[in-house]
Amino acid sequence: MKRRDFIQKTAAGSALVLGGMSLSSFGPEEQPKKITILHTNDVHSHIDPFPADDPKYPNLGGVARRAALVESIRQENPNTLLLDAGDIFQGTPYFNYYGGEIEFKLMSMLKYDLATMGNHDFDNGIDGFYTQLPHAKFDFVSANYDFKNTILNGIVKPYKTFERNGIKIGIFGLGIELNGLVDKKLYKETVYLNPIETAQEMSRILKYNEKCDLVICLSHLGFIYDDREKISDLVLARTTKNIDLIIGGHTHTFLKKPYIAQNLDGEDVLVNQVGCYGLNLGRIDFTFEYGRKSSKGRTISV
Repeated sequence: MKRRDFIQKTAAGSALVLGGMSLSSFGPEEQPKKITILHTNDVHSHIDPFPADDPKYPNLGGVARRAALVESIRQENPNTLLLDAGDIFQGTPYFNYYGGEIEFKLMSMLKYDLATMGNHDFDNGIDGFYTQLPHAKFDFVSANYDFKNTILNGIVKPYKTFERNGIKIGIFGLGIELNGLVDKKLYKETVYLNPIETAQEMSRILKYNEKCDLVICLSHLGFIYDDREKISDLVLARTTKNIDLIIGGHTHTFLKKPYIAQNLDGEDVLVNQVGCYGLNLGRIDFTFEYGRKSSKGRTISV
């Protein structure tokens, strides 16, 4: 199947019912519980909107507009998480001059809940990333970057859990192979672990040990490649289980709504990515009712 066919095969209809589940906190007579997931990826230090005369993205994007959108959605549903799938850094003079300080401060003002690391987040080296972390009032997760011999040891965790409205949400991060993509002196002793094996372990821990009702992967692996064997979000979805949603980055793939793949158990996995440069905001609503969860997702232009 050609790459464009993969991208075009998105959700048929706006709603998807996911597999049955046992929610200890959810009784049969309770009202439905709604969790909203908002997400960005590959913002690449784009703080301002594109100018009105830009040939590709005229008058689109901008952090202030994204903030207004996020705030309006939080007013609609306070049980909302805001996530980022990496490559926060690199792309405008803001990064060249401030080294990531502005990006982290603005994301903190938007009250991001969690992010993972992309390859460009190493562009000022692992020490440069560490230097900017005091400006980030949110955490980073990456399960397949082993930082034990680096300055990030114990700071970037494999996963994090949240609880919203009685629903437990587990989120883990995955990053792309840095060797050949990033200079070794920038990521130093960071060890890359197999994403598929790591995802299997993380999703098992989150579902069965942590007893999460919703398991999300923040991925910077890329949506799909011409080489079908190369690890990507779609390969990840089809070769694992227990993951409900993969929020992706790296390939700057513009999806109008989540793609639906089947995992090893034949269950549906949502895979979403919203392009780049802060042009879009991804939104996925999960509804938990009568021991089942359903979802509805779309991309919102900023």
